[in-house]
Amino acid sequence: MIGSLDTVILQQIWWILVSVIGSLFLFLTFVQGGQTLLWQVAKTDTEKSLVINSLGRKWELTFTTLVLFGGALFAAFPKFYATSFGGAYWVWMLILFTFIIQAVSYEYRKKPSNLLGAKVYELFLFINGSVGILLIGAAVGTFFTGSNFVLNDYNQVAWTHPLLGLEAAFSLFNLSLGLFLVFNARVLGAMYLINNIDLSMAPDLEQRLRRACLVSLVCALPFLLYVLGGLLLMTGFGFDESGVVSLVSGKYLANLIAMPSVLVLLLVGLVLVVWGVILTSFLGGGRGIWFAGLGTVLVGLAVFFTAGFNNTPFYPSKADLQSSLSIYNASSSHYTLTAMTYVALVIPFVLAYIVYVWYLMDAKEIGSEDINDSKAY
Repeated sequence: MIGSLDTVILQQIWWILVSVIGSLFLFLTFVQGGQTLLWQVAKTDTEKSLVINSLGRKWELTFTTLVLFGGALFAAFPKFYATSFGGAYWVWMLILFTFIIQAVSYEYRKKPSNLLGAKVYELFLFINGSVGILLIGAAVGTFFTGSNFVLNDYNQVAWTHPLLGLEAAFSLFNLSLGLFLVFNARVLGAMYLINNIDLSMAPDLEQRLRRACLVSLVCALPFLLYVLGGLLLMTGFGFDESGVVSLVSGKYLANLIAMPSVLVLLLVGLVLVVWGVILTSFLGGGRGIWFAGLGTVLVGLAVFFTAGFNNTPFYPSKADLQSSLSIYNASSSHYTLTAMTYVALVIPFVLAYIVYVWYLMDAKEIGSEDINDSKAY
């Protein structure tokens, strides 16, 4: 019975569930990646409409998954939610703003006599796909580099940097992780558009998308190598059996060695992403998105597991080591985690429904009748 599970087991289960949701979000950023490709690959109004209407069918899934990720963190690890969203609120507000202008853009881009004009809304989509994903990557990077907060005896947070979270984007490691996610999203976006659009009516668009997929991977590689090198060499944060946090040389390399399954997830995920690009850019295939998408999910899981398991605080504090948060000292009570776990049993049914709806939406490729429909984006 779930109710008889130890609190530690429940905390680990919920970190796994949160990691799965976060990793699925990284896959769904193909929407944001496709948005950044719009001006690069779409040279005519028809091509532009094909791209936007293809992405417009999925943008709500990305936003909903992001909200679900935040909600799961709030319910399972409320101290992290209160600390990060309560202290580093400028970075989260800016991320939220980029997703708000995305929603507005899809809604109003084709409205007759819209105030700003279609090109302004297309610029908003680019901002969401670039700045929004960059800042999310920088925020995730703080799981490894630490943040500037102090918690008092009443768990009240005091942020010690005047930028209130935006300083994360000025760390080279965090910035590199953010830029890798931006270019990886572009890789996924190009693959998805190839898979979803009837390219027989836009052969030049297909050629540009296949080239953009390869170019985006090449651009992502330097940032990926820097992030991997940083993880293997940096001094990380760890805690002992009494919960005392200290700096540990080579901590994240030690985590990967101590958890070989996580290392396998990382390596297999990277190979799948590269194979997806080869299949798309060199072999002329149209299903690279499924290989690269699965690879992105596996890499995401490896990142979250490395940050949260093996006596590692997933939200370390640079200002006060003992304020650092782990999945053990930041979680909800046993009762709350138990109740949430019972609710989580419906997740497989929800996922099955999403897969079914996705199949129905993509059963037919985006064509001319879709971009001329009255409900077109």
